[in-house]
Amino acid sequence: MTPLEIAGLTIFILLLFIGIFSILFGIPGTVIVLIDVILYALFTGFDKIGIKILIILLVISLLAETIDFALEMAGIARFGISKKMIWASAIGGFIGATIMTPLLYGLGTIAGTFLGGFTGVMMIDIIHQSRLKPALKMGYGLFFGRCAGMLVKGFLTLIMIIITLTNIYS
Repeated sequence: MTPLEIAGLTIFILLLFIGIFSILFGIPGTVIVLIDVILYALFTGFDKIGIKILIILLVISLLAETIDFALEMAGIARFGISKKMIWASAIGGFIGATIMTPLLYGLGTIAGTFLGGFTGVMMIDIIHQSRLKPALKMGYGLFFGRCAGMLVKGFLTLIMIIITLTNIYS
């Protein structure tokens, strides 16, 4: 591989990480992953990623965003992003990746980053909720609904990444 190809592949994989990690902050990570894969397919001439795979990823992305939208419309409140949450998710993502990489290699790195980051954000949110007066606390249903929405979206994004990397490296 030429240095330019290595740089392009590095940027591609970093954008996959950004896509799955951005879900923790309410950013549509499935769309980031989808756009990243479309650009990769365009630059490689649809050699390893074809139209069929792009359509499958588009359907998964639409499904994830629809589920997220439905949960939001059902009353799941979004929370504000604080510096503490960003640091907690970064540290949690690093710890999760460190723990899961020896177990599942590349997949463990991606899954550990998401699950560790998710755990960090949820810990900060739980601490924040415990400091509020009872009238201002979010209901447990809303809290667990928000967690379920993030986990479903993260899981579907992880599936998108697995499909993509399987096609690239097989």
